[in-house]
Amino acid sequence: MLIVDDTPNVADSLALLLETLGAKTRVAYSGAQGLAACAEFEPQFIFLDLGMPEMDDFETARRVRELPAGRRVIVIALTGWGGQEIKQEVEKTGFDRHLVKPVNIEEVETLLFSPSAEPGASVSFKSV
Repeated sequence: MLIVDDTPNVADSLALLLETLGAKTRVAYSGAQGLAACAEFEPQFIFLDLGMPEMDDFETARRVRELPAGRRVIVIALTGWGGQEIKQEVEKTGFDRHLVKPVNIEEVETLLFSPSAEPGASVSFKSV
């Protein structure tokens, strides 16, 4: 799992949560760091914060999809925004899922352990 969030406390907390579920995690605090980590780490999931400065979340997601590993990874938008416009933009940009902060552990478990969480599985967009 790769967590990309410009707020270290949020990124580190989510990493800790995912590790308690048995995941191997890496954390990046910017879009550029996230791209580098994705290319190196080749995660199965990327939790990507919306609203990051410099390289924003949508640009980061587009660039992730251009990487060889980016075609297989499940990219999850993390945001405090849950409106329909954001959901549509998230879907259009190539995210697979949309989670609203604060993230609920049951939602994360459902997402991680669903049949569509397998590498290479077809994942349809769904707001969890």
